[in-house]
Amino acid sequence: MLFTSEQVSAGHPDKICDQISDMIVTDCLQNDPDSRVAVETMIKDDHVIVAGEISSMHTPDVQELVRRVLAAREPEIRNAFNLAIHISKQSSDIALGVDKKGAGDQGMMFGYACDETHRMLPLPFVLATEAIQYLQQEKHPELLPDAKAQVTFDYRRHRIDTFLISTQHKEEVEASVVQRICRSIMLKIADAYGLNTDYRALVNPTGRFVTGGSFADSGVTGRKIIADTYGGAAHHGGGAFSGKDPTKVDRSGAYMARRIAKDILRAGLARRCEVQLAYAIGVDEPVSINVNTFHSGKVPASYIVKWIRKRYDLTPEGMIHFLRLRDVDYNCTATLGHFWRQWLPWEAESQP
Repeated sequence: MLFTSEQVSAGHPDKICDQISDMIVTDCLQNDPDSRVAVETMIKDDHVIVAGEISSMHTPDVQELVRRVLAAREPEIRNAFNLAIHISKQSSDIALGVDKKGAGDQGMMFGYACDETHRMLPLPFVLATEAIQYLQQEKHPELLPDAKAQVTFDYRRHRIDTFLISTQHKEEVEASVVQRICRSIMLKIADAYGLNTDYRALVNPTGRFVTGGSFADSGVTGRKIIADTYGGAAHHGGGAFSGKDPTKVDRSGAYMARRIAKDILRAGLARRCEVQLAYAIGVDEPVSINVNTFHSGKVPASYIVKWIRKRYDLTPEGMIHFLRLRDVDYNCTATLGHFWRQWLPWEAESQP
């Protein structure tokens, strides 16, 4: 069976928008932990639009926060961008539900864990994400910030089928140089996981990737939700995480579901697990909990659901407190996926 996952770099236009939105969330929470934030960003060329709702004792300096992100990701426009801001207060109707500690929205969230890697993430997704991480860490002067990686993995034969990296580069750089850099990264990753190196290697298949970032494609917050999570190996409730404070269960519920899925594996109850939580706006307890262990469970799914209900406080306030979600630097979640950094509280091993 062939399965493919992708990851994108911090310089991808959608990720630039995620970083701006999460920079605003973090700035608000650091200055007023009770801030309510739901902010989206759009970028095209040197035009940036920030829109949404903020109710907070703190007024973020949106222009400065945008400038900080662009300084790292689109440096040519960091001091010369056109910014439009359309931000109002949180709807009083939504606030009614949040004020009584209920969910800030309706929806379903999924968490997933598997034993394919030490990160409890799917192997092709980990391989693609490590490729992007290498590109960003090595900081080759020939390359520019926009990049994507994609890995097709043959699960039946347990081998890499296709390894693809597309990365922006300076105009004067020869294609052979980009090929050498990317193929070297592919080999490092395959060797580190004890995998085959005779895969199909593709680097910038069109032959040229000079124009990138917002000058090649527009970017929007929340448009890389599969790269943010499990690379397509698990369901997704559809709600983006970036730009939202943790009273929005799109974010807090998904983080909690991931934590629960990991704890199920740590407890030896399954080797692969997907947890679904569902909420109604203004209601504190989830309206449903579903567990799927994909025939890897050591006990029935109904037992695991009871185990979850007994073990965790799944109210929005309970999840925020347990995972310390008002203290998180969400700038760290806006690149490489929200479940990549092992020190984040929903990835940790502490007991509830």
